[in-house]
Amino acid sequence: MDDPGLSGIRHIGMLSTHGYFDPVPELGKTDTGGQVLYVLHLARALSQLGFQTDIFTRWFDRSKEQIDPLPDCPEVRVIRIPAGGWKFIAKEFIYPVLAELADNLSKWISSRNCQYDIFHGHYVDAGIVALEVARAFSKPCFFTAHSLGAWKRQRVGGNEREKEAVFNFTRRIGEERRIFGQVTAQTITSKEEGDKIKQLYDFDSPRTEFIPPGVDIDKFSPLATGQRETKTRLDLPEPYVFVVSRISKAKGHDLLLQAFSRVLRHFPDLHLVIAGGTADPDEEETEVVASMKAFIKTNRMEKNVHLVGGIPHDELPPCFRQARLFILPARYEPFGMTALEAMACGVPAVISKYSGIRENLVHEKDCLVVDPLEPVAYADSIIRLIRDENLVRRLVKNGLETVRSTFSWESIARRHLEFYNRYIPR
Repeated sequence: MDDPGLSGIRHIGMLSTHGYFDPVPELGKTDTGGQVLYVLHLARALSQLGFQTDIFTRWFDRSKEQIDPLPDCPEVRVIRIPAGGWKFIAKEFIYPVLAELADNLSKWISSRNCQYDIFHGHYVDAGIVALEVARAFSKPCFFTAHSLGAWKRQRVGGNEREKEAVFNFTRRIGEERRIFGQVTAQTITSKEEGDKIKQLYDFDSPRTEFIPPGVDIDKFSPLATGQRETKTRLDLPEPYVFVVSRISKAKGHDLLLQAFSRVLRHFPDLHLVIAGGTADPDEEETEVVASMKAFIKTNRMEKNVHLVGGIPHDELPPCFRQARLFILPARYEPFGMTALEAMACGVPAVISKYSGIRENLVHEKDCLVVDPLEPVAYADSIIRLIRDENLVRRLVKNGLETVRSTFSWESIARRHLEFYNRYIPR
């Protein structure tokens, strides 16, 4: 903390209240994905800069310890607060327990005489809780939505009544609008997100600032000279293109399969490895997987397309590095962090124009940006990267430079500290 301008902040309370939030997260479990990694990495980077950070989440599993430090950074603690009984609650329907969660969290802080200088809620449910807790202690409250209900409703197809039953959009959008108007300030993870807040929520504030997600550039990196590749539990085919994400309609797997069926006409020996999924899939995931399998069978792609399920996060770097290219196929993707991780490993990337992260990348310079709703152009982009070695070298070189200079977590943490400092009372 050598910057005196940041001396007003010492202790930060982060909130991420849904999903399975653990110091070593089980990615791919319901409601447990890129946002969990985002919060963990940000808290770790803030701690390494000298700022104590605790992460509060909901305690619903008795087998978990209430206070659970990160193994590689014990100064950061995941602290679980009970509310709503000992059962998992999906994020779409967690609202009824949030008042209890806020009350129990406030009591926990008071009973231990903890002194938090600011609170920062991540996603709408944590934003609701963060507002109440910050108000209880007369502290600034910051917010990052990570995803917008109104934007997701716009992008996800289907019957409106059915979408409402699954996603609870009306409640979510109303709460988001309230949070926008009441927090001290908020960050957005893409500039398009800011445009959508203005357009879909009729909300505009000078206290909304863009800070992109970051990448662990030590973990996600090309192999050093003479370094051997880490083995994974997967028997990966060669050559393959790689996709990893949660399995949901928004992630666009169906659009990718349509494009890949065209790619196979030119490269019949190419493989597509699709990673992601849970051991206990919900109804949406079950439907998406069944639809993918039906398409694969109908188009006789069984030998070329591999649904490998969830992959531990520690095993992702070798899966990225051995791929010919990485694809982010989403019809809606607020982050797109996996694309940055692939690029940090020295892999060329094809990125959906509907991903938030594409605003920070330049088409034809450090990646290829595609419209996944246009299968012919989508397939052509994949074919180009298989054929054009000069293009691959250019994208890999520039992609590495972009990720390292702009998206390291230390850089992102410093930007957050500057952001907080602009709005804390003097």
